[in-house]
Amino acid sequence: MGHRMPDRAARLPLWTRIAGPLVVLAVALVIGSGVLSSKPETPAQRAAAIESVVRCPSCIDVSVSQSEETTALAVRHEIVRLVAQGRSTGQIEQALVDQYGQTILLEPPGFPFIWIVPIVLGAGALGVIGVLFWRRSRQFSAARAAQTTSEVS
Repeated sequence: MGHRMPDRAARLPLWTRIAGPLVVLAVALVIGSGVLSSKPETPAQRAAAIESVVRCPSCIDVSVSQSEETTALAVRHEIVRLVAQGRSTGQIEQALVDQYGQTILLEPPGFPFIWIVPIVLGAGALGVIGVLFWRRSRQFSAARAAQTTSEVS
């Protein structure tokens, strides 16, 4: 009675059905992160960003931007002074480490490296799942082809 047209998505190869949403997700994350924003930071924004990753010397796990201790205020003034001198973020952090020790930074050195491990593991898991789906789809295609040849005979 009704000849059903094959679904368009079913005609697409498996890799395109998986890669399409992943590309859309990646583009959305890049746009949402503001990485492509070309507006330069003001000195006040730079100082605030640095203050948020520098620990208050007389506090436990509180940034200087969150503390009203006199030591935190002194560090804030030092950061503002170094930003006004045109120092880079790395130079400012190094000056603070030289003065207060490595514990002055809330983020340990090499902090972005910590994110590489879960990203690599997630990509590996997605790769394994993709290979499994690809093998399974090939098995189904082979079984379907065998079934149609046996029906024709």
